[in-house]
Amino acid sequence: MEEVDRLARKPNSVVISCGMKLNLDYLLEMLWEYLALTCIYTKKRGQRPDFTDAIILRKGASVEHVCHRIHRSLASQFKYALVWGTSTKYSPQRVGLTHTMEHEDVIQIVKK
Repeated sequence: MEEVDRLARKPNSVVISCGMKLNLDYLLEMLWEYLALTCIYTKKRGQRPDFTDAIILRKGASVEHVCHRIHRSLASQFKYALVWGTSTKYSPQRVGLTHTMEHEDVIQIVKK
């Protein structure tokens, strides 16, 4: 137990138990934080958001990064996007290519 306590107090370390399934959620949370990842959900017009399939990007990713992740030609056909989530003042808010997305935002892209 003393060894586990010593390891837990080290910086950038997480103590887990696979056998007893202890602290696995905290490990996953720390991995997302250390890797600086965000999860973006997509929405089609007239449908509910798809929370089962997310786009994983680095923190600070813009709408343009989301467009490139979906399809490389989507950014050139981009008209505007509707975004729901913590990165906007209103839900939904109409945004451009330079808008910065945050974790668990929902985006609907409108083409020309």
